[in-house]
Amino acid sequence: MTLSSKNFLPTRRTLIETSVAIALVAFSGATLAQSGEPIKFGLVTALSGQSALAGESISRGMQIAIDEINAKGGLLGGRKVELVRRDDEANPAKGVIAARELIYREKVAVVFGGLDTPVSMAIVPLINQEKVPFMGPWAAGTAITKNGAETNFAFRVSAVDEIVDVGMLSYAQKTFNAKKPGLILVNNPWGESNERGLKAAMSAKGVTPAGIEKFEGNDIDMVPQLTRLKAAGADTLFMVGNVGPSAQVVKSLDRMGWKVPVVSHWGPAGGRFSELAGPNAKDVHFVQTYSFFGKQGPVGERVIKAMMAKYPNVKTPADITPAVGVANAYDATHLAALAIQAAGSTQGDAVRQGFYKIDKYEGLIKTYVKPFSPAVHDAVTSDDYVWAQFIDNRIVPVGQTN
Repeated sequence: MTLSSKNFLPTRRTLIETSVAIALVAFSGATLAQSGEPIKFGLVTALSGQSALAGESISRGMQIAIDEINAKGGLLGGRKVELVRRDDEANPAKGVIAARELIYREKVAVVFGGLDTPVSMAIVPLINQEKVPFMGPWAAGTAITKNGAETNFAFRVSAVDEIVDVGMLSYAQKTFNAKKPGLILVNNPWGESNERGLKAAMSAKGVTPAGIEKFEGNDIDMVPQLTRLKAAGADTLFMVGNVGPSAQVVKSLDRMGWKVPVVSHWGPAGGRFSELAGPNAKDVHFVQTYSFFGKQGPVGERVIKAMMAKYPNVKTPADITPAVGVANAYDATHLAALAIQAAGSTQGDAVRQGFYKIDKYEGLIKTYVKPFSPAVHDAVTSDDYVWAQFIDNRIVPVGQTN
């Protein structure tokens, strides 16, 4: 007996039911896959060159925080967080290429910017265009977060030039009785940011600078610029530059035999400053957001313990250097995770708004209470700075030797 072929033709209802079943299976599989995919945090920073130590400190601070987040079950129902790093070699063009790779290929939820203001300034238009949140754990240029974008995706847990500049003047006046400071600044957007900030701070206090001098990032002799500042009667120097050129300023002062107080932004903390600058490196006082020296709170004790357990070369708090890289990155990573949790998603604009929903976080630098709002994208304020110097190749708070 043969059956009619029409008995094997599916009905319209069967086709619909089959299609729905297939779709449900596919959706279920996609949901399961998505729930198991890691949430990627991308880091663009200097991992080679004179500032590599600082880049590594940012990496370590992020990784310690990520380990804690994953140990507590990850984010968004169990998704682990993963760190993806790229070396920008302190070059803005390479930084943009790295950021594009992290955004388009790696599909990171948040881009963490690294050390250099020029690199971060180059990346910010990209992240605003692509609607991917940016978190800055080091670069201090005011315009990174105050970038003029109508919808601003740049956030920061770090120093801010215009706030640091007010602090530099106040510290110089209080500590060195500065009346006629001279400015010696790197000739790039970071230097320009601080020139504006220092001018504004001095104008507000009725202080007139002795002069303003610039240097290039690869200069090895600042004697001409310093000679002009000395002749103009500078009684204190405000210095803004990364490790290498800042060390050259100190060496140039040595060659001149000019003993003048140097109050610096935190550039010297980014690498081998004391080695490059020589014995007078200790005379430079620079700003920091955190120190692992002295009595620590519960979070500080936990981070020190985790650092010592994870990194064999960390045997004492003195080995956690530069401290600001670790501390800023640690807090920034936890705050980014809280924003994602508040958003319930890794979608860029939802995460941006998630930052505004953070209520309270007991961090390393401080306890943050509503750290971000549409008008404020910087979580660290003027009350959160400490002043430090190099003692025996260690960064310690001024006046503290152990």
